[in-house]
Amino acid sequence: MCRWMAYQGDSVYLESLLFKQEHSLIHQSLSARKSEVTVNADGFGLGWYDEREEPGLYHEVLPAWSDSNLKSLAKHIKSGLFFAHVRSSTGTETNRSNCHPFSYKNWLFMHNGQIGGYESLRWQLDRLIPEHLYSHRHGATDSEVIFLLMIANGLETNPEHAIETTLAQILDMMKVKNIQDPLRFTAVLSDGTEITAIRFSSDEQAPSLYYKQFEKHIVIGSEPLDYSGASWVQVPAGHIAKIKDQVYKIHPLSELLKMTA
Repeated sequence: MCRWMAYQGDSVYLESLLFKQEHSLIHQSLSARKSEVTVNADGFGLGWYDEREEPGLYHEVLPAWSDSNLKSLAKHIKSGLFFAHVRSSTGTETNRSNCHPFSYKNWLFMHNGQIGGYESLRWQLDRLIPEHLYSHRHGATDSEVIFLLMIANGLETNPEHAIETTLAQILDMMKVKNIQDPLRFTAVLSDGTEITAIRFSSDEQAPSLYYKQFEKHIVIGSEPLDYSGASWVQVPAGHIAKIKDQVYKIHPLSELLKMTA
């Protein structure tokens, strides 16, 4: 399973989180601790906000630990809100268009998990994407499908409703196809101001999600950035977390989605 982290707070050089933590995301790409897959070597992605409305993006198919360009970028880019993702493919090709985070206008999205029986659903899911959004379908992952469906379901005006509607759509389609494999979805998205993260699974094995509030910033991600895990809080399965202006709020998913699952 993939590993990712998101940061909101005072503007910092990205290397301070990506490289200089005891169990940084780059270290996790070699030695994940909260995942069935230890090594995440199928590409890397970075998304950050600065003075421009639309975020910057960097994607590479090299393993994160061996990318000298990433080391240089992280040393020189400062941001108060950024995403980073190391990928472990669940079947789709290793190329830049399949690397997270994905973007649309001012939005960023990245994901850990998978749609059970995705290959059996791929044709139908693609056809749920409206024509005006389909040109933004650059890769072949289930993650990108989920993101575009959320946009179609009103992400720009009501993110929480869009997330829940999209997951319910997919679960309904899985039931029609009698797919027994689970939908696992631990993801994060942002409009450049607010971060929304969700931890969900249709079985009892939702991918991990932790957060920690520091004096001047909040980090949320797949694993704590240190070995002790002190003061890191695990987000409960079936919950949505929101971070804005370094204030963290969490609440359960709607009862409708729980019933669908």
